[in-house]
Amino acid sequence: MRRSITALAAATLLVLAGCATDEPGASPSGGASESAGPGTGQQSKFFVQADYDNELALLDATPTGPADKPWEQALNPTMAQTTKFKKAGPHKICFSNAALNNPWRQVGFKTMQAEVEAQRSRIAEFVHVDAEGKDQKQIADINDLLGKDCDALIVSPNTTATLTPAVEAACQQGLPVVVFDRGVDTTCPVTFINPIGGYGFGHVGAEFVSQRMKPGGKLLALRILPGVDVLETRWSAAKLVFDKAKVDVVGVEFTDGDPAKTKKIVDDYLQRYGTIDGVWMDAGAVAVAAVEAFQDAGKPVPPINGEDQLDFLKLWKDKGLTAVAPTYPTYQWRTPIIAALRVLDGEPVANPWKLPQPTITQENLDRYVDPGMPPLHYAMCGCTDLPGYPQRWK
Repeated sequence: MRRSITALAAATLLVLAGCATDEPGASPSGGASESAGPGTGQQSKFFVQADYDNELALLDATPTGPADKPWEQALNPTMAQTTKFKKAGPHKICFSNAALNNPWRQVGFKTMQAEVEAQRSRIAEFVHVDAEGKDQKQIADINDLLGKDCDALIVSPNTTATLTPAVEAACQQGLPVVVFDRGVDTTCPVTFINPIGGYGFGHVGAEFVSQRMKPGGKLLALRILPGVDVLETRWSAAKLVFDKAKVDVVGVEFTDGDPAKTKKIVDDYLQRYGTIDGVWMDAGAVAVAAVEAFQDAGKPVPPINGEDQLDFLKLWKDKGLTAVAPTYPTYQWRTPIIAALRVLDGEPVANPWKLPQPTITQENLDRYVDPGMPPLHYAMCGCTDLPGYPQRWK
């Protein structure tokens, strides 16, 4: 199974060395610039044409499942039989979590906890272990859980290759394993749950921005980190759009998910080029910082993409931005609990279980802006019908 991770989980900082220079293609901010000038360089080694084609096709697929419950919907599902796992409840469900190190994961875990509470008559015990973003800790966590009499194991892997053997060891014990958010390189889990993925995200944002820029305008691409597969696939898809449209991509900069660094990068490019006509981002965590950099410089905010984090959605509405928000919905954190219970009932489940990945546009923006929720909340939590809403998420 291919790995798919949230962009916000990539907010772990890296130190990127670089020297300021005026040479063509260099980074005016002194950071690491992947490409500058017309064209976007070589395609990422993470790019897989078949996966790209499949994800773009899923953007137009009609989901099956309850219309008002996207966390229970599936795109083009193939069903896996689970009768061998049928077991009388109530159940002990165990969860090995990669981390709780960013707002996306924190909102998602609160949603998962609320789903457990909603299913309390069927769940006798819910055990959660936080790997704190460390592979070796998560391997030890999973090994420990294998001795805890879990009826089902849910895993959100910290990294793909390193966690694969630990997941396989769980499968070999006959334990039903549900993997979500990030994948592993084995087909042994009963199901792998995640939204459409990085190619879809990157394509949607790039199409929007490139179509709304003025002809011949300059685009700045802001990325979180290099070498993270879902971020690389987001960039891979965007690169194809920009190359096809002959967009003048003047820089591809890594922000480390740092608002201050993001502002400096944008300011440096504005000083160098005078104007920037489009901004594409592989994640929305620092979208507000990018917008504020234009405002601080007294420059118009160009077409831009963010995500469904409320600080960006509120700013978009208040300032009338030209914007779009592809999403990686936090409602996916409900689905593993639902899937585990279905497996333990012996019911078929989709494998892979591809969830819808909605896009927030100007037309539906008002539906997602909630002034009563905190700035770092995610609009696609799918949590308004769960116990404790809204207090649990504040």
